Amino acid sequence: MLDTTPLTAAVDQFADRLRAAPQSRLQRSAAAEALGLARELSAWAQRLEDPDRAVREMPDAGMFAAADQITVAGRDLSVVLREPEDVTRAVELVESAMKRAGV
Repeated sequence: MLDTTPLTAAVDQFADRLRAAPQSRLQRSAAAEALGLARELSAWAQRLEDPDRAVREMPDAGMFAAADQITVAGRDLSVVLREPEDVTRAVELVESAMKRAGV
């Protein structure tokens, strides 16, 4: 079984920082960055689970739900990843998004 702990840890760290961020930071860019990441991780997981099915876009549930959305998308992806390189790539995506979000 593939160890996806680095991915879930990175997602949890980003989510925790979003939850602790002031509303002004969320409004500036952090929530939008998190939603973009959640959508990317969700689409990746869906393509792995069922490559023949159209990808469903994660809805925008608002800035206060962004942390929960990346948590759900990250954990969904962690369940379906099969290659260590994909875990590394996913962690890099999360870290990059967290840096761009400024949290």
